[in-house]
Amino acid sequence: MNNIKEEFISTLSHEIRTPLTSIKGFSKTMLDNWDSLDDEQKKKFLNIMVCQSQRLINLVENVLNVSKIDSGANDTVLTKVDVINAINSAIAMVKMNYPDIDFEFSIYSKEPVLADFNKFQQVLINLFDNAAKYTKNSKKVQISLKNNKNNAIITVKNFGISIDEKYFNAIFEKFFRIDTYLKSTAQGSGLGLYITKNLLELMGGRIEVKSGDSPKYCEFTIYLPLYEVENATKSALRFHN
Repeated sequence: MNNIKEEFISTLSHEIRTPLTSIKGFSKTMLDNWDSLDDEQKKKFLNIMVCQSQRLINLVENVLNVSKIDSGANDTVLTKVDVINAINSAIAMVKMNYPDIDFEFSIYSKEPVLADFNKFQQVLINLFDNAAKYTKNSKKVQISLKNNKNNAIITVKNFGISIDEKYFNAIFEKFFRIDTYLKSTAQGSGLGLYITKNLLELMGGRIEVKSGDSPKYCEFTIYLPLYEVENATKSALRFHN
């Protein structure tokens, strides 16, 4: 456990340093060369700075969420949430960091869910970011929304990498990464799926994973309770331990 924590701290330090270095570098370039840069170049540099800032925000949100989960704090506020808008918003945020990835969103349901909006948004961002990070040559992430009698069902699928079934439970543990940071080709803190699982459970949801080799793919499916009219009075409740 100590080795895992040490690796996590090392990874976290790298995760923070990389976007900060990028933001500092591009901002200094703009300040030093403002008059010689055209509008297109300035816009490009500013977009990079915005993307790296969002990356830092997501990292901070993940660390704060872990702190809350581990302390047992539960500030979940369940309300009526428009799933389509939430998914589109999360795609837009993640795409800033992965402009070359094509997010294919298929809609088969328009039913709202009963969820905590901020927690739901963080779940979606974590899943979409994870899918984009590990997709390979296809440069494609497939997202689908449908529902059964009780739940909205959101599936996130990426291609080019698979997960051995023996790791299906372990990937939701804190700090766990199938590959060590130094061996991995993708950056990560090992917190995203741990947070995602716990936030979903706080909202009465759950997550499942499946993977295959022909072709290689990895698919995460989340379930969240559908919003119902008779739950309207419950939706404003604030839950505390």
